[in-house]
Amino acid sequence: MDEELRSLTERSQAESAGAPLHERLAATGDLDELAAVLTEPGQPLWARELAAFRLGVAGDRRSFETLVLLLNHRDPQRCASAAHALARLGDPRTARAAAALATNELRVAYALHPVRLLVELRAPEAVPALITTLQRRLRPHDPYRKVALACVEGLGALADPRARPVLNEALAHPALAQAAVRALARIPGGR
Repeated sequence: MDEELRSLTERSQAESAGAPLHERLAATGDLDELAAVLTEPGQPLWARELAAFRLGVAGDRRSFETLVLLLNHRDPQRCASAAHALARLGDPRTARAAAALATNELRVAYALHPVRLLVELRAPEAVPALITTLQRRLRPHDPYRKVALACVEGLGALADPRARPVLNEALAHPALAQAAVRALARIPGGR
């Protein structure tokens, strides 16, 4: 069993308090049954998450909207599970949605997983979104250092020369300086 699925199954089992629906959703191979959970009124969040995750890793695009909502959830575990499934879904809308979430200043506290997903997808939207997000995090006393660090590391992994100016700016921030040096070293053409 995939580690992310195992973690989600254990977490949702605890949330479900042993509801028979949990066992059914965890065991079924019927994608239509899983998809029905996403549209039926009154389904608990754990059930929607488990169904969307299983559909996403199976490549069923009916999970897309639910997974994007979970990617922007206040619970980091839900965000991580959604990012994992979205990375495997293969939906062309994923990168655009992740970029929108990563650059949304009203939801920046939840931008960590969208940033990481963009890096994993290596989509055309990734570098501009990470540059924008990082530039905003370089303000004095910005509380979202984890998001900034994920942007720096992601820009290094993507090794796009367009990131050089913002990574040079990040050098002035002690919490980001080492990661920025490593990221700049990965970009062709030096500093």
